[in-house]
Amino acid sequence: MSSQDTALWLQEQLPQSPTTAIILGTGLSNMAESFKVIKILPYHKIPGFVKTTAPSHKGNLILAEIRGKSVLFMQGRFHYYEGHPMPKVIFPIQVLAALGIQTLILTNASGSLRPELAPGSIVQITDHINFMGINPLVGVNNDALGERFPSLNEPYDPQYGKICDDIAHKLGIPTQKGIYIAVSGPSLETKAECAAFATWGADLVGMSTVPEVIVARHAGIRVLAYSIVTNYSNLFHSDAHSQEEIRHHASIASEQLKLLLSEFIKDL
Repeated sequence: MSSQDTALWLQEQLPQSPTTAIILGTGLSNMAESFKVIKILPYHKIPGFVKTTAPSHKGNLILAEIRGKSVLFMQGRFHYYEGHPMPKVIFPIQVLAALGIQTLILTNASGSLRPELAPGSIVQITDHINFMGINPLVGVNNDALGERFPSLNEPYDPQYGKICDDIAHKLGIPTQKGIYIAVSGPSLETKAECAAFATWGADLVGMSTVPEVIVARHAGIRVLAYSIVTNYSNLFHSDAHSQEEIRHHASIASEQLKLLLSEFIKDL
C-alpha cells in the first residue's frame, strides 16, 4: 500500500479536505476531542497504518473543526522504539503530503536539559539534533514528494514561530524556545548522555518528532512544533521517572497549548 493509495482511500472517507494537520504527543490526545469532531478513523482501519502502543496515544485520525477551519488530528504517533521500521513511522506524514496538507503542527512531551525549562513549560522547538541513529529518508527517494537532498536550513518555520510568539504574548501564555534532540529510546537517558546533549546545545530530549519533521520538509510542508516539558532530566536529580508524572505535566499545559494553537489556526 503506497502513501498515495492511502491518501485516495482517506479522500473517500473524509467529507472535507483540510490543509492543516496536528500530531498529538504523549498526554495530549484529548485535545482533538475538545473541538467539533466531524469524523473519527481508528488507525487499524486505515490502509498502511500500524497500531500505536505508546502510553496515552489513542490511535485515531480525527477530522475536526477549529474556528471554522477543518483540521486533521493524529491522536498519537508511531515511534521507532515500538519496533516499527522507519518507513512505517513516517508513513502517515507521506500520506498527509499526498492529501495536500500544507501546514503540519507537531507536539510532544520532553525531558528538560536546562534548569530554566521546568516541568509544565511550553517550548517552541526552533531546531533539532537527530541522534536516533537513522535518517527517515534513507533508501530510494520518492521524487514525487521531494528532492534527494532536502535542505534543513529552516526545518521549523520562522514565520509561524513569530506569529505564535505574538499570539502567546497577546493571550498571556508563557512560552519559551529550545532545541530538541531525538533519541531512539525506549530507555530514558543516562546522566552522562544528558550532560553530553546539553554541551551540544540541546535544551530538550525526546523520542519522536524529528523523523516526521524531516519527511514533512522533504515534501515541502511547513512545520510548527511545540514541546511540553514533562520532567527534568536526571542531570538535576537521581529519581526514577514515571509515565504518570509525564502525563500529569502534559495535561496541565495542554489547555494553554490548545488555546494558542487554535488561535494560530484561525489566523492561517
